[in-house]
Amino acid sequence: MTVKQALSHAREMLANQNIEDPALETELLLRHVLRKSRAELLSEPDHELSPAEVETFLILVNRRLNGEPTAYITGHREFYGHDFHVNPTVLIPRPESELLVERALQLAHSHNISTIADIGTGCGAIAISLALDLHDVEIYATDISRSALEVARFNYQQYDLTGRICLLEGNMLDPLPRPVDLITANLPYVTDAELTRVNTFGFEPSLALNGGPDGLDKISLLCRQTHEKLCQSGYLLLEIGQGQRKTVCTLLRDLFPLADIEVIPDLSGIDRVVSLSLP
Repeated sequence: MTVKQALSHAREMLANQNIEDPALETELLLRHVLRKSRAELLSEPDHELSPAEVETFLILVNRRLNGEPTAYITGHREFYGHDFHVNPTVLIPRPESELLVERALQLAHSHNISTIADIGTGCGAIAISLALDLHDVEIYATDISRSALEVARFNYQQYDLTGRICLLEGNMLDPLPRPVDLITANLPYVTDAELTRVNTFGFEPSLALNGGPDGLDKISLLCRQTHEKLCQSGYLLLEIGQGQRKTVCTLLRDLFPLADIEVIPDLSGIDRVVSLSLP
């Protein structure tokens, strides 16, 4: 079986199961088996796979057909142009969360921001993406899950960021030793009723997905803690789910009546990031 044949066969199998973007998923799995870059893989369409490579590839394809996310199968996920190790103890970074990074970088480059806290950091994708761009900013990354922090530690060591990011175990803002200039947070915002409809349900940790009855348990708690852990003239960036804009903005307006609040849509037009600026 050649590379071209393997890709075509697996792509058809995934497409028949209505798996989104089967071409990309197939390519990622085969690249993982052959340990090749995308350019290398696509430049050798007639390369013959060994029987062992074919067997391994088909095993991975069947794991994907059974619902296991490709990121967990390969142990990798690209986010904001960087590669991150992931495993089932952490949420798989989503492209829409890159909007949170973009907004944070805009603020950091245009305002006097020297400290950032990323809350519920998971694999560390947001904190690390910020650290790779902001060399003079002190960054804290908190998570209630010790195993998630171990994944984040592995990732920041891979990027030689030891000493640049301070990992803190604990709930929300509790572990922060002092107020910071900017808080970023991609917290669980899936409702109880929607949880089983998430396409990675049963694979991703419920702790990183489940936001309670209205999806806002964790977000509401964070907002109420912010008074004590955000500096004067500081910024808060929250990722939210579809339909949560009004409730979150109302809560923030009640807590911070003088603040500026902006809602930023993602590429699909869904309200995705709430940005709060203190006066």
